[in-house]
Amino acid sequence: MNKPTACFLTRSDVADDVYGPRERSAAARLASITGNVSEAEVILASWGCPVMDVKFLEAAPRLRLVLYAAGSVRAFVTDALWERGIRVSGAYALNAVSVAEYTLAVILFSLKHGWRLMREPGGSGSQIPGAFGATVGLVSLGAVGRLVRRMLRPHQLHVVAYDPLLTFDEARRLDVRAVDLAELFRVSDVVSLHTPLLPETRGMVTGAHIESMRRGATLINTARGAIVREAELAAVLESRPDLQAVLDVTDPEPPVPGSPLLQLRNVVLTPHIAGAIGPERRRLGRGMLEELRRYVRGEPLRWEITREQVQRMATP
Repeated sequence: MNKPTACFLTRSDVADDVYGPRERSAAARLASITGNVSEAEVILASWGCPVMDVKFLEAAPRLRLVLYAAGSVRAFVTDALWERGIRVSGAYALNAVSVAEYTLAVILFSLKHGWRLMREPGGSGSQIPGAFGATVGLVSLGAVGRLVRRMLRPHQLHVVAYDPLLTFDEARRLDVRAVDLAELFRVSDVVSLHTPLLPETRGMVTGAHIESMRRGATLINTARGAIVREAELAAVLESRPDLQAVLDVTDPEPPVPGSPLLQLRNVVLTPHIAGAIGPERRRLGRGMLEELRRYVRGEPLRWEITREQVQRMATP
């Protein structure tokens, strides 16, 4: 087994979260570790990875593979990278696990109207939908949306989904009912957004969608704030205190001082914690070490990303 030369390339504040002592020892068994990008055949990267443009690649003449232990790779991949034939693999599917776990917890708590009852502890439970037979709407069935669907399976829920790329056979296999976006908002007790931020998805969720939601319904956003027209969202939430929004992302992030999202009682803001945080990030690092092991053995990579796939990935 020929050991490639590998280099770690991460922000200092997340380096140990992603590649701790155990992970670094495993990397050293698989590769010769260097501190110089100029010597590296493989880069073990994570948050803080620089844009790999022509200038960067000139300084990394031996580079053949980038293993990215984080989410979307759109922030650093370039045409120059692909044209050099450099391979990229990423832990987006592993980061999706944390997002899906967060989402599952919020969905189930929302179906119990937990947020309202925290504000109004003496409130009535007669209008609480609960999980049995309730309807959950998933907007987009990418890596996160599909994991959320899988985690919802043990619960006796109806699941509807909006995704322009969803085929009839996929909908049947996932046991979801495909609907358009307007219907999804009308029929769901909880709507969860998992759409990547692309030019065509910016502002796709309007005030009219929010206004059409069932009484007592909840909107969850763990995708990107700019998918929602936030001024319209805030206006509807102010006029309809029965609705609830749980926002892990906003636009901008965090909200500017004075934003109504900071004042409304029916808004819960969490500080972009749905994705992997703290020790959860080790899952991403270990996943990329498994990719390194496959690379060393000449095996196919499990999470390799193509140039075409990047166009459908989220903007970080």
